[in-house]
Amino acid sequence: MNFVKTALRSIAVTALAAGLSSAAMAQEVTLKMHQFLPPQANVPKLILDVWADKVEADSEGRIKIERYPSMQLGGRPPELADQVVDGIADIVWTVSGYTPGRFPQSEVFELPFMMTKAAPTSAAYWEYAQANMMDSDFADLHVLGIWVHGPGMIHSQDPITTPADLNGVKVRAPTRIITKMFGELGATPVGMPLPAVPEALSKGVIDATVIPWEVTTAFKISELVGNHTEFGDQSLYTTTFLFAMNKEVYAGLSDENKAVIDANSGAAFSAFAGGVQEGGDVAARKVAADRGNNIISLTDAQIDVWKEAASKVEVQWVEDMNALGFDGQALLDQARALIKKHSM
Repeated sequence: MNFVKTALRSIAVTALAAGLSSAAMAQEVTLKMHQFLPPQANVPKLILDVWADKVEADSEGRIKIERYPSMQLGGRPPELADQVVDGIADIVWTVSGYTPGRFPQSEVFELPFMMTKAAPTSAAYWEYAQANMMDSDFADLHVLGIWVHGPGMIHSQDPITTPADLNGVKVRAPTRIITKMFGELGATPVGMPLPAVPEALSKGVIDATVIPWEVTTAFKISELVGNHTEFGDQSLYTTTFLFAMNKEVYAGLSDENKAVIDANSGAAFSAFAGGVQEGGDVAARKVAADRGNNIISLTDAQIDVWKEAASKVEVQWVEDMNALGFDGQALLDQARALIKKHSM
């Protein structure tokens, strides 16, 4: 009997140890993912959480992703790029232009009327970055994905049809290039991260904001303004996004775990993310339409006026890049060629 008890006890201890070992393997590495949007917004819900769930599943539990939306780890959205370098977060998603001048070569995709559709433009951005940015702009990061959102447009208190309608209008702009563009168009650009926009609109700090349709629902923009200016099948602008990991944390992963991260990163993921963001435009536009808001769809002739008014921004960007030691025109030509290539 004592032998049986001893054997059973031994089996139980062994099973417990095995269970603890399995649990330890399941928690081999925990990564903190930090970003600025609320969890119900499209990007965290349909892109970042999907990515994190896939990584956890593909790693069979060896990798756990802790999700921190709405800047829950502290700081402000413009600090996210530093947070991932400094190790405050292991992974961040942010707007590249929240830190002006830090990723200068990415700005080419934000130039007026540069992009077509978000998915092919995002794939083009990845190829462009592989050729130009990984050892320069992104040298202190391990980049997981980079993409752009769907067509950028204007959401305003008063109707805006021509560039002249922007005179004296305080417009929130997310990045250096877009701020410059709206200054050239006659507006008074006001830079601020997206989470600050609803309060700024409600208090009259700004009269308009520029964002794609898909994010308007999370911030109830259609309830705060009554006018929305679309640019047909073209895009007044777009914004570049960065999804990146701490370089040392990535380097410290096992080869098996690196393989999981690598399989869920890169060109295909970037195109997926851009396509998902643009895909959210339809439902968000319907919210504004169902409210009876004024959706202004510009004609080709009207868009040509905007293109002419915004053309100086492209010229200035090339000059800015030349001053930084890059060949600005070559970068512009390369980006255009890559967008065309991936759009075919």
